Amino acid sequence: MGKSQETFGKKDREKKKLKKRKDKLAKKEERKENNMKGGGLNSMITYVDEFGLPTDTPPDPSKKVKIDPSTIEIAVSRREDVEEDPVKSGKVAFYNSDKGYGFITEKETQEKFFYHINGALDDVVEGDTVTFELERGLKGMNAVKVKKA
Repeated sequence: MGKSQETFGKKDREKKKLKKRKDKLAKKEERKENNMKGGGLNSMITYVDEFGLPTDTPPDPSKKVKIDPSTIEIAVSRREDVEEDPVKSGKVAFYNSDKGYGFITEKETQEKFFYHINGALDDVVEGDTVTFELERGLKGMNAVKVKKA
């Protein structure tokens, strides 16, 4: 006579399926009980108070403030036209003579800028104090017109 085809794994899977079905049915019943269908528009409206917090009471009309739409700016504020000196000074922090590139650390901001030997007017080596201008490159700002100070 053969063994029963019901193994422990099969029984376990069946129990899990049954439990899932019961949970799903319980959630469905809960949703039915708690639904707000037919409550009307007033039950769905939420007001916002002067602090930006949601509330159920409408705002007080006496606290209403009139705003002139022409005073609202939607763009980024304009920068004042400040003439920046395009020539900056710094120190060569790194230089690879084999590949012809290096990095300059600016004195004021301590930012590092890439430079290539093609952008250098003088021969510069690591540790030299230099003056340079900045130009937008593919990966950020590059130092060009590099000269010894």
